[in-house]
Amino acid sequence: MSLDQHNLRRPETRDEWDQYHGIRRRVLWERRGLYGVYDENDPDEFKSTHNPLLLMYRDEAVGVIRIDIVGKQAIFRRVAVREDVQRSGHGRVLLALAEEFAREKDCDHLYSFVSPDAVEFYEKCGFRRDAGNPEYADHVPMEKQLSEAAG
Repeated sequence: MSLDQHNLRRPETRDEWDQYHGIRRRVLWERRGLYGVYDENDPDEFKSTHNPLLLMYRDEAVGVIRIDIVGKQAIFRRVAVREDVQRSGHGRVLLALAEEFAREKDCDHLYSFVSPDAVEFYEKCGFRRDAGNPEYADHVPMEKQLSEAAG
């Protein structure tokens, strides 16, 4: 799947915010049996170092991520691709564009806490298990060093 047909950007309109929250709610909460608990107004979404982003494919919202910047570290949070377009390359593009975003913010290290069923996907995208953080039943800490030569 080509990067040139995608862009990763902050939602701007009410419709884009609705799509951002809708993808998160469906894929990350409801798909896991968590109904009625998603909070669109969670204060964590609005911190100045937190970057809620929408993956657009042509003119269609297909994925979401929030990238939290802590010093030179970027933490990929709540990464999701719409269920109807999963396994078609959008996830790889999402991570590639998120990595580019982190580089632009002068980050040298990526972290993500991923669902156990997504570990293999992250490994294929260059992440490895983070031995410095404990694994839990609902997430596995993953990391990726960004080389200076690639930035």
